[in-house]
Amino acid sequence: MSRFAEVLARLTAVIESRRGGDPVASYTARLLSDPSLAAKKLGEEAVETVIAAVQGDKAALAAESADLIYHWLVVLAAAGVSLDEVAAKLAAREGTSGLDEKVSRKS
Repeated sequence: MSRFAEVLARLTAVIESRRGGDPVASYTARLLSDPSLAAKKLGEEAVETVIAAVQGDKAALAAESADLIYHWLVVLAAAGVSLDEVAAKLAAREGTSGLDEKVSRKS
């Protein structure tokens, strides 16, 4: 297992452990209890990640990517979407050109 996968697994477990927690005491619990807030934060982090990438700032890109992934995982958890469901969608696209895959979504 890659280091990224190990960290992702631990982070996913921590996020799940915060479900139903006190939103005053836990930022993750607050986001899980308010999916709209979680989605807005995900959007903010996505924009910050794009800015870091455009600026060519590798350190900022790594940091903003970490924030983005955390918020993405929280949004998935809040919506009840598992990483296995995401993996299934990715696996279904394997071997398909990205351009072809985009065209197939329009039909």
